[in-house]
Amino acid sequence: QVQLVESGGGLVQPGGSLRLSCVASRSSFSIYVMGWYRQAPGKQRELVATITSGGGTNYADSVKDRFTISRDDAKNAVALQMDSLKPEDTAVYYCNARNLFTGYEVWGQGTLVTVSL
Repeated sequence: QVQLVESGGGLVQPGGSLRLSCVASRSSFSIYVMGWYRQAPGKQRELVATITSGGGTNYADSVKDRFTISRDDAKNAVALQMDSLKPEDTAVYYCNARNLFTGYEVWGQGTLVTVSL
């Protein structure tokens, strides 16, 4: 079973940048569609971005042109580069792995991102 470990959250001022990282515990990483989701206080969890092993990406409209998702299958890792951060980006960010063939999903423990003065 895949386990995901996230890192890189923290406090940043509006307009700043943060980079989130997620490392998977096992190989066969390429069969998983990787994604980042977030959940703000009092709100439902929402998609931020996903990436396939072929490099195909999908972004929420709210983060397009500000966030970039990338993956390194050799390192079983996926990253989310977040630029031009806004207070409304404040949330717990979760890494997600979805098996391309079975649909089986795994979630990381979440990392808090706070955008504030």
